[in-house]
Amino acid sequence: MRQEEKEMEQKKTSVKSSLLLFLAAVIWGVAFVAQSVGMEYMGPLTFNGARFLIGAVVLLPVIWYREHKKAGEKEKGGRKEVLAGGVCCGLALCIASLLQQFGILYTTVGKAGFITTLYIIIVPVCGIFLRKKVGAKIWIGALIAVIGMYLLCISGNFSISKGDSFVLGCAFAFSVHILVVDYFSPKTNGVKLSCMQFFTSGVICTILALFLERPDLHALTAGIVPLLYAGVMSCGVAYTLQVIGQKNVEPTIASLILSLESSVSVLAGWILLDQKLSVRELSGCALVFAAVILVQLPEKKKG
Repeated sequence: MRQEEKEMEQKKTSVKSSLLLFLAAVIWGVAFVAQSVGMEYMGPLTFNGARFLIGAVVLLPVIWYREHKKAGEKEKGGRKEVLAGGVCCGLALCIASLLQQFGILYTTVGKAGFITTLYIIIVPVCGIFLRKKVGAKIWIGALIAVIGMYLLCISGNFSISKGDSFVLGCAFAFSVHILVVDYFSPKTNGVKLSCMQFFTSGVICTILALFLERPDLHALTAGIVPLLYAGVMSCGVAYTLQVIGQKNVEPTIASLILSLESSVSVLAGWILLDQKLSVRELSGCALVFAAVILVQLPEKKKG
């Protein structure tokens, strides 16, 4: 009886964790709308600089709470690991986010969300260069994604829009970011690493904005709602939900749930911004999403 109760408790915990991950995916999906709306008030450099610095500040109380709760316990990694990892991750995140932000200027929220999700396919393909085995399933998924991308992004004159190109570059940059995080995260505290990467990316974007965009307080105040959503919810809250949720969920299942942000971005753009997609573009989205699901399915164990 005790064994059954234990199994039931584990299932409940798993369901709760899955819901937290789904909530994180919803927050990230809607964040595409916040990014799009935020561009009406300020430039991409200003928006990204502000939101990442807000995200870093939001994580400070989380770090303080975790340190006081686990006072006296030995923590993996030190300040050097946090600094090195945060700077490397922050540089990758800065490039990826800027490409995404510029892309949203010229493409729809739905397209941006789906094209960004291609990092889930690009990451294992990049694994080839790191001498990691890539199975047939990955290649099939990549082929399906390419077909979907064609339907989604290629217009009648066989050209990809400027925005689509930026966001596709963003997908590759996020792939690098994921690989860098994968390298540093086991070596140090995850929340501190995230805070440092937000701070690094925020400082870089802010410095560039001061020279290239000349941000003013009025613009920041006018766009405070999308800015706070992107900073507090997308950077701070969603990351924390991901960290908590992944503790009790298989990595494959977790990444599949989080990849639903692409579907949410399409729905959010459709409902909130009236960015409707054609049947052809929706078919492309469906194929890309199918590819994402395919590469996340667990391999069958050989008997």
